[in-house]
Order: sequence, then C-alpha cells, then structure tokens
Amino acid sequence: MNANPILLQKKYCRVIECFAKRVDISLDDALAFFYHSEVRNLMCEGISDMHCMSDEYLAEEMETEYRRALQQGEHGKK
Repeated sequence: MNANPILLQKKYCRVIECFAKRVDISLDDALAFFYHSEVRNLMCEGISDMHCMSDEYLAEEMETEYRRALQQGEHGKK
C-alpha cells in the first residue's frame, strides 16, 4: 500500500519530533538520523504498512535503532 506523499511528509514530521523528544536531541540531529534510518526506508517503501503505525510506535522504533547505532559507534555520542 502506498501512502499519499503529502500525508507521508506530515507523518515524518510528527515522528521526527516525537523521536527527538524521546532521545533528547535537536530536531536537526533527529532529522539527519531519520533520513538514514531503516524505519524511514520501511515507511517510504510501504513495507508492512509501517506508515500506518502510530507516531509513538515509530518513534520508539527509531529510538531502538538510534540506541543500537550509538552502541556500535556509528553516529557519535549524544
């Protein structure tokens, strides 16, 4: 299933804001991480209807991915 591009962009904004608050980083840093994340790829491709999940759920998935990246030293330290 493909989402309406405008609605998907709005969804991205809400998820990025929620993610930034959850991990206490700037919106710029959250945006940069989001656009290189697996969550974004899944949403963009419509895989498993990820774009239909709640903003909070997607932000939680982003947080998990972010914490894993920090542990692996891929994105520097907070």
